[in-house]
Amino acid sequence: MKKGSLLFSAILLLFILIACTESSSTGTDQNEKEESSSEEASSDEQKKEETKPPQPYQPIEPAEDAKPLKESMSEEQLAKMPKVEAHGGERERMIPVGETLVKGAEDQTDGPLKDHRLVAYYGHPNSTNMGILGEMEPDALMEKLKEQTQAYSNADPERPAIPTIELISTVAQRDPGSNGKHYTRTPPEQIDKYAKLAKENDALLMLDVQLGTDSVIHQVKLLEKWLKLPHVHLAIDTEFHVEEGETPGIDLGQVNGAEVQEAVDYLSKLVEENNLPDKIILVHQFMDEALTNKEAIQPTENIEVALNYDGWGPAATKMSLYRKFVRNEAVQYGGFKIFYNKDEPVLTPEEVLTLDPNPAIINYQ
Repeated sequence: MKKGSLLFSAILLLFILIACTESSSTGTDQNEKEESSSEEASSDEQKKEETKPPQPYQPIEPAEDAKPLKESMSEEQLAKMPKVEAHGGERERMIPVGETLVKGAEDQTDGPLKDHRLVAYYGHPNSTNMGILGEMEPDALMEKLKEQTQAYSNADPERPAIPTIELISTVAQRDPGSNGKHYTRTPPEQIDKYAKLAKENDALLMLDVQLGTDSVIHQVKLLEKWLKLPHVHLAIDTEFHVEEGETPGIDLGQVNGAEVQEAVDYLSKLVEENNLPDKIILVHQFMDEALTNKEAIQPTENIEVALNYDGWGPAATKMSLYRKFVRNEAVQYGGFKIFYNKDEPVLTPEEVLTLDPNPAIINYQ
């Protein structure tokens, strides 16, 4: 082989070696960058968890002699739902006693419902017809609420209950009113008063909206001042959301699940941007027509969603409808409303906790 050819081959080999070295170096650098990026993301996530504010409530501690549900229930109660809930169908439990998430659901939050139960008093301070909130002075109300909450902590000591005030912040009305939207807002000073009452008692405040002809998202935005408080949550009364030309209280209202999801996403962003504790959205329903398109409702990493059956009347009928609307159709958690003056009979906490699944929220009107 000629010298020129040998020299050319040597130079070519040298270039190949250099190229391989650079490629290897580039690959190593890329791997190091990816590992570094992954470590940074993990570190950011860890910092986020470490800086997440604590939940601002104090559950009512169970009595020392309180027995876990699994010890206080019979073998039949542990294995089967109540006969009236089954309504002639199969009685096998879908969810084990003591668990509150509906089948297939998960909770990625650090919200109140993950390890606790809410016991709420519902109503408006200016009306004795809209719930217990209007029947009692604030301090007496809080004392009675704590007693009722204590009963649930005693009934299920492994899931201590949190006292909660569910205040109607927007009242639907038959008259269109000055805004033409068939609702009137609760005075801000009254909301402030109950927000303070809840905070002073390590309780939660849930602001309930009766929509009239207004949109869900607009009502949520009107409450943003209070929703930025760590202990304040949201409830949506679907039956009072009517179309233009209809009248709340005469025409049955309806909310589409997509509208609820707008509220979920909005509140989720509010939590993130303001570094707030994770929150709850409670959605009331007592008839099929009142809430449609439930599959559109998706909880987030910082918002828990509970579907609340809030009809009144014979207890057996209510338990059966809880199966229909909550057990079989709920999104994440279930709720159950009790009417002190309208239910027949008024169920005890022990009876409520035989439901499948166990309600995560029980509200009283």
